[in-house]
Amino acid sequence: MREVSTNPNTSNPSQSSGNGSAFAKRRLRLWMGFMVLFLGWAGYTFISQAGDIGGKSQQLAERQAAKATSEQNLNQLKYEINRLNDPEYIGQIAMKKYGLYKPGEIPVRVSESEAGND
Repeated sequence: MREVSTNPNTSNPSQSSGNGSAFAKRRLRLWMGFMVLFLGWAGYTFISQAGDIGGKSQQLAERQAAKATSEQNLNQLKYEINRLNDPEYIGQIAMKKYGLYKPGEIPVRVSESEAGND
């Protein structure tokens, strides 16, 4: 015969595993749903930020090129300023652009037709 237990703590193992199994499946589905949502959000965020980073990288490259050009122009101007502080260079500019010569100096002019006969 079958023995009847009056202790409520001991129950049929087939019933408890069935209820526990259903609860475990439900909990697993809930966890998987959460993970799918989280990974979807993370992927969307990654893709959108990657696009933003690409745009910012392009802007950075353009600005670095503009900075290099500006620095090159600045260096050229500094060089020109240093040359303008030299009295000999100023004299050369005065002779070439304005036809000014030192007192007692005789200008020598070469016509272009004679320069081609060398």
